Amino acid sequence: MKRAAAPGAVRIIGGSLRGSKLAVPALAGLRPTPQRLRETLFNWLMPVIEGARVLDLFAGSGALGIEAISRGASDAVLVERDRAQAAKITADLQRLRVSNAEVRCADALEFLANPAAQPFGLVFLDPPFDSGLWTRAAELLDANGWLAPDTYVYVESPLEPSAAMPVGWKPHRETRAGAVRGALYRLG
Repeated sequence: MKRAAAPGAVRIIGGSLRGSKLAVPALAGLRPTPQRLRETLFNWLMPVIEGARVLDLFAGSGALGIEAISRGASDAVLVERDRAQAAKITADLQRLRVSNAEVRCADALEFLANPAAQPFGLVFLDPPFDSGLWTRAAELLDANGWLAPDTYVYVESPLEPSAAMPVGWKPHRETRAGAVRGALYRLG
């Protein structure tokens, strides 16, 4: 059995919530995006984040979705399967007085299996590394109307093996931090 990660905290690194701490509990598979990688990602997204609708799948600590709100995204939906962690993200949003984000306690693949009510312009796809869920989640995003025509999708994965992304997802930027690969794709 895989051991749970040690608890800790991550900080929001930019925008209106800069410096705010989010607790990271000891949950198996929970691996917050490293600060250096988040900083690089949000530098890439700076020209498009203002007013973007954000979908944070496999939200974990909620750091990516909350960072996007902090930097001017119009609204965010954070999907987290673990009930206690979903409640913790909700509590963090309330503590930070964030009213334009909501947490859905759901399995991300089951959530994506339904047709989208409205598409998103920015999606974070960062499942637990041992889950192998990247390709299936990407297929569901693509098939069920979750993506606007000019959407950016950030995919975080281990260095090897590389996850297969749908045709039409064009690699935009890529970086590595330790054993983590961060890739930003653009549709259209």
